[in-house]
Amino acid sequence: MNPSHSSLADQVRGLIRSVGFSDPAATPPADTGPDAWDRLALDLFRIQYASVPAYRVFCDARRRTPDTVAAWQEIPAIPTQTFQELEFSAIDPGQRTRVFHSSGTTAQRPSRHFHHWESLALYEDSLRPWFARHLLAPGPGFPQGLRPRCLALTPPPESVPHSSLVHMLEVVIRDLGDPGSTFTGRVDADGTWELGWEPTWAALESARAAGAPILVLGTAFLFVHLLDAMELRGLSLRLPEGSRVMETGGYKGRSRSLPRGELHAAIARRLGSPRIVSEYGMSELSSQAYDSEGRFRFPPWVRIRTIQPETGRDVPEGEPGILRIHDLANVWSVAALETGDLGRLHGNAFELLGRAAEAEPRGCSRMTH
Repeated sequence: MNPSHSSLADQVRGLIRSVGFSDPAATPPADTGPDAWDRLALDLFRIQYASVPAYRVFCDARRRTPDTVAAWQEIPAIPTQTFQELEFSAIDPGQRTRVFHSSGTTAQRPSRHFHHWESLALYEDSLRPWFARHLLAPGPGFPQGLRPRCLALTPPPESVPHSSLVHMLEVVIRDLGDPGSTFTGRVDADGTWELGWEPTWAALESARAAGAPILVLGTAFLFVHLLDAMELRGLSLRLPEGSRVMETGGYKGRSRSLPRGELHAAIARRLGSPRIVSEYGMSELSSQAYDSEGRFRFPPWVRIRTIQPETGRDVPEGEPGILRIHDLANVWSVAALETGDLGRLHGNAFELLGRAAEAEPRGCSRMTH
């Protein structure tokens, strides 16, 4: 009997539990080695080929079917831009309860990733442990098990219901944060995200006065707006020991652009050298990568390759190539995706180099992954 989407989602949860980031009381399945990942990837390909019509057409055009694909590397990867025009979803339209949009451009139709309650639950199961591993790990001033106050610079969820980033931050605040956590951004009349200066500064001052670590979470361009507002007013403060910052996304004309190193240095100068973590994600994925010493890592239920776009072949480790991401948590859409991002592989980590020349610029000007 062929597995269902729900049973495959349970197997993905098994992989999440097996690496020790989820419910410690849960018992992982006996088979959690590399071969289990490979088998699950092929099982997902079979069910997605059968249940996602647009994907089946794509695969047939490339003569890649469950009968001809023997290894996960042979599974056809959908270019993320294709989500702008076609619906890559196994979810019946009447059962869809949520859709995440890409940032796109003001003149471009956004990519769409459809969800229902089951797929959204798996999305949340995937995001919590990997976020906790990178942003909630104990350290100086940050004790084990702390639920910190979170300050999200983005607009609140009700203002941007199609942003997967804001949904992610909502889950973090709800499940991992202190009750005093808050969103301080807003949306202007044309849909542009703006920094809410007054509530943001009040939250930072409150955290400083309380002396407890805080997580400040937002897009790169919102951090630039915050830094510029502080500079204009001649302000700086030292966040409490143990405080952390998570920045993600790009600029796309909504602020001056800064290389990541310069942005992090400016944050350190104005906010008292908190630990800074960069996040990489997109609306078409259900998992996120975080940086460690300038290199990003996805969780073990995700694999990544760098390929030569003209041939689709892997480039040698350490050389630039287009990122292909295989996210097993994408059970009800397509697990294998080809981005427009350039990167270099270093073992199971990758260095992000920017967008390919022909790719649509990725950014967070109107909404973020």
